[in-house]
Amino acid sequence: MAISIVRLGSPRAPGEGVRLGTVRRPPRGVPKAEFGRRDFYDVWFPNLSPSPELMKFARAAMDASSWNAFRRRFRAEMGEPDRARELDVLAALSRQSDFTLGCYCEDEAHCHRSVLRELLAERGAVFARGGEGTS
Repeated sequence: MAISIVRLGSPRAPGEGVRLGTVRRPPRGVPKAEFGRRDFYDVWFPNLSPSPELMKFARAAMDASSWNAFRRRFRAEMGEPDRARELDVLAALSRQSDFTLGCYCEDEAHCHRSVLRELLAERGAVFARGGEGTS
């Protein structure tokens, strides 16, 4: 049982479970009925994506200093009580079932999902082995 962390739209791995889209917006030009079939997500979970203002900031973060500022600000957003409880639930679920979190960004190192991975690990989440899901 574990969490995989992937780029949305990438081919699904066997046994990855339900795919949650931790993004602010659905994929452009894709009918809602095809989100899952096209390997985007089964359930939209925008609660775990950066606020629109912070997304703008992240897109402009071209150096290590600005990226670190983004990471601090996103951690603060995820520290709000409702977000923290959602992360606690996902960490607990990772010990009982397989599921996947994802975003559209090509490079996880420069994506909020890298911060989500850290936050979940701090809560004792279990991660899948291999590929992007490696802990």
